[in-house]
Amino acid sequence: MFEFDIQASAGRARVASFTTPRGRVTTPMFMPVGTQGTVKGISPDELHAVGSQMILGNTYHLMLRPGEAMVAAHGGLPGFTAYPGPFLTDSGGFQVMSLGHMRRITEEGVVFKSHLDGSLINLTPERSIQVQEALGADIIMAFDECPPYPATTEYVKASLERTVRWLERCLNVKSRQDQALFPIIQGGTDETLRALSLELTLPVDPHGFAIGGLAVGEPKTEMFPAVAFSTAGLPENKPRYLMGVGHPEDLVAGIALGVDMFDCVYPTRTGRFGYALTDQGRINMNSSAPRTQLQPIDESCDCYACRHYTRAYLAHLVRAEEMLGPRMLSLHNLRYLHRLTERARDAISNGTFHSWARAWADGYFKNGVPEWFSQALHTGETAA
Repeated sequence: MFEFDIQASAGRARVASFTTPRGRVTTPMFMPVGTQGTVKGISPDELHAVGSQMILGNTYHLMLRPGEAMVAAHGGLPGFTAYPGPFLTDSGGFQVMSLGHMRRITEEGVVFKSHLDGSLINLTPERSIQVQEALGADIIMAFDECPPYPATTEYVKASLERTVRWLERCLNVKSRQDQALFPIIQGGTDETLRALSLELTLPVDPHGFAIGGLAVGEPKTEMFPAVAFSTAGLPENKPRYLMGVGHPEDLVAGIALGVDMFDCVYPTRTGRFGYALTDQGRINMNSSAPRTQLQPIDESCDCYACRHYTRAYLAHLVRAEEMLGPRMLSLHNLRYLHRLTERARDAISNGTFHSWARAWADGYFKNGVPEWFSQALHTGETAA
């Protein structure tokens, strides 16, 4: 039911076909985030049109509102959202960190104060799996704690060991065979702790693995060595999901290091703030320059916004606070990231990935290609 077939590789970078119960996807891929059962402002038809393959839903938010029972009454997230393709749900573990002032962690689980009404919510490994089974995603996450950055070595070690114990409880209660459960590798930016997390987690032999605990505030000079260490320690024949990562430069560097799946709110959140993503960096539609520019955001982009609208018109919509503006920028930004992974897949298949990635970086980084990016490409190229 969950088959992962590598079709081409270039160093650590690879193109693969990943079969799920609701269809086959091609990796590397970016997953739009539908936190509350919707990718903000974007319809399912539009998601298909821009090339989305799998959508992420948020366990914590959906269990609070409308509740997993209502989602299950629609047949799960595909019926609830009218998006018929594959879904992935997180476990709620990220909220352990992001709601730090509103929660208490014990061995049993986490007690939250709801951000909606202040009521106490008890989220345990068992409850997380129960909710995710009701949501009906194809891929579900083991319940974990995502430590903040910075954190002491002692804290991160205790946290990852508790995450492994929670993983065992998740496996004990999981009942649906049509859902793949991914454990989450933790350890922060410490390679010794990453090695411990790998050692304790690999024997589970799941359908795939997630790399967690990164993109939480650490500098990229620390983040990408941790990504490189993690992918090097994971099985070659299983998909690797780098959680919460979605900046263009991070996708290219992550793909070079062998990451297959990414997700982030970045493209849609950036669109709502009035920014458009391009190979030359972000365009600020709030600034004066786009107001008189009659070309599309990106001449090479095939999204609806680029085929129909000028930068001047989109800048007008943003200034006038018309909802079409943020919608079109979000749509374009999603298409940009999907096109970026499509181009990366083509380059891997053609044997030109590393030269393509370096050429892309030369145009994207205005102040010179940073060392962390060059090192990620070098590591991915030479340490296959």
